[in-house]
Amino acid sequence: MRRAWLSTDGLLLVTVVIWALNISVTRYVLTHGFRPLAYASIRYGLAAAVFAALTLAAERTLSVGGRRSLALVGLAVLFLWGNQLAFVYALRLTTATTVALVLGTTPVFAALASSLLGLERLTGRFWAGLLASFAGVALVALGSGGSLGGDLGGVLLSVFLAASWAGYSVTVAPLMRRYSPLRISAVVLSVMWVPLVAVSASQLQSQDYGALDGKIWLLLAFAVLGPLVLTNVLWFTAIDRVGPSHATLFANLEPFVAALFAFLLLSEHLSSAQVGGGAAIAAGILLAGRRPSVAAPAE
Repeated sequence: MRRAWLSTDGLLLVTVVIWALNISVTRYVLTHGFRPLAYASIRYGLAAAVFAALTLAAERTLSVGGRRSLALVGLAVLFLWGNQLAFVYALRLTTATTVALVLGTTPVFAALASSLLGLERLTGRFWAGLLASFAGVALVALGSGGSLGGDLGGVLLSVFLAASWAGYSVTVAPLMRRYSPLRISAVVLSVMWVPLVAVSASQLQSQDYGALDGKIWLLLAFAVLGPLVLTNVLWFTAIDRVGPSHATLFANLEPFVAALFAFLLLSEHLSSAQVGGGAAIAAGILLAGRRPSVAAPAE
């Protein structure tokens, strides 16, 4: 039993490390040749194809039926579409460190979404945690440096990134009770890819693919197979073994691991205000108490 617990924690740790690494990978790719929407649409098109193939091989169908399920799929598509637009442009406008720290607010937004849907009652302790978390976001913004327009825009997009991911997580939770994570991922990613390509058409056409070196294409392959495909399997395997509450404790490590990767790989540095902001966000999560779990990030 002890070995099973440790092996599951290992799966969770690997998952969080891959999610965190993807933030620096995306920042690098977007600053070394790939246009944001071209990158996002190619990445999600490949991921949707992989999920569809895996689901058809395992389950022989991609069917999702029922008016309520279809409505939830539509809402999940909307959240994920906005999430991915925010993801690539946040990382284009500001540092990987800033995006990573602001993503720490995701559990707070998940609780707000659950409350709006009537799934949870929020306490005074939660609201205190919310204030602490957003004070942390303000400190991260103040400590991000650079141009006001760029970094402030990146911070605001990062806040929307966290909020939209929380909305997506709460939306797909009921679907996971009826369908496998593979099927939900295949359906939602495939449908979301259509409007993503629609808004990406001009960048897909103007992208200079010949200027992209082999390293960029390898990083794209990692961004598809690691953060989108492999972690989906690892995350939901771990949740099945130990439950969402234990798994979410590991997810809360992602912002700090991502900031470490940004320091090591991109030579980004944390200002004292950012350190204080990250600590305030973490304190806000602890103060708010145990929050609903979030699905595996489609970052």
